[in-house]
Amino acid sequence: MSISLKSEEEIQRIRESSLLVSKTLGIVSKEINPGVSTLSLDRLAETFIRDNGGIPAFKNYPGHGGAPNFPFTLCISVNEEVVHGMPGESKVLKEGDIVSVDCGVLMNGYFGDSAYTFGVGQIKPEYQALMDATLESLNRGVEKAIAGNRMGDIGNAIQSFVEAKGYSVVREMVGHGLGAELHEPPEVPNYGKKGNGVLLKEGMVLAIEPMINFGERHIRLSKDKWTIYAADRLPSAHYEHTLVVRKGKAEVLSSFEYIEVKK
Repeated sequence: MSISLKSEEEIQRIRESSLLVSKTLGIVSKEINPGVSTLSLDRLAETFIRDNGGIPAFKNYPGHGGAPNFPFTLCISVNEEVVHGMPGESKVLKEGDIVSVDCGVLMNGYFGDSAYTFGVGQIKPEYQALMDATLESLNRGVEKAIAGNRMGDIGNAIQSFVEAKGYSVVREMVGHGLGAELHEPPEVPNYGKKGNGVLLKEGMVLAIEPMINFGERHIRLSKDKWTIYAADRLPSAHYEHTLVVRKGKAEVLSSFEYIEVKK
């Protein structure tokens, strides 16, 4: 496993791609309302990305195990869907849903990747609590992404926080390195032991993305061969930042500041 350390020029390109991802999530956030089809959100995102000089990173991404190439710009995962949910004209958001939107962009030869979970209208307080805890677990993972730590320090920070609240960590789906490829070594699990795993070095670019289930951690693959959902059909939340490992404090390259949070 060869882990590349990025130059400052490469980091700047990833920062620009990540910023476009962040702005795309911001545009999409304004349209997340009851009665909106997920396909309309996908089309909005693709237009915005292309109008701003980017290419949707997920569109035509190769499938595995007989799955077709992914045909959409966004992964939109509703309620019990964990990740890789497929938008659709008949897949319409309803009051009380929670919806995770994952977006990737390729621009100037480098990728950016970020995700955020939204409530649709008024949602149950217990589901808002799941979302809040997942977002906080991401922040805690980011805090550990510093040179000299180990990958297990990131995973342990996420896992220990959410499990203390009674939630569970999806094990099979993990974060990743990225740069000139959307998915590069190393893997970034959302669970682990302190002091274990890959040594974090300055210049590593990582996508940390906790996927946290309200119920059990077990998952299933849908018939569409893309959508991953919680086996117990209880909701799941997903947040993701792209960052670069630095000494003392990670530098987050994506941003949630463009997102319109409705509470």
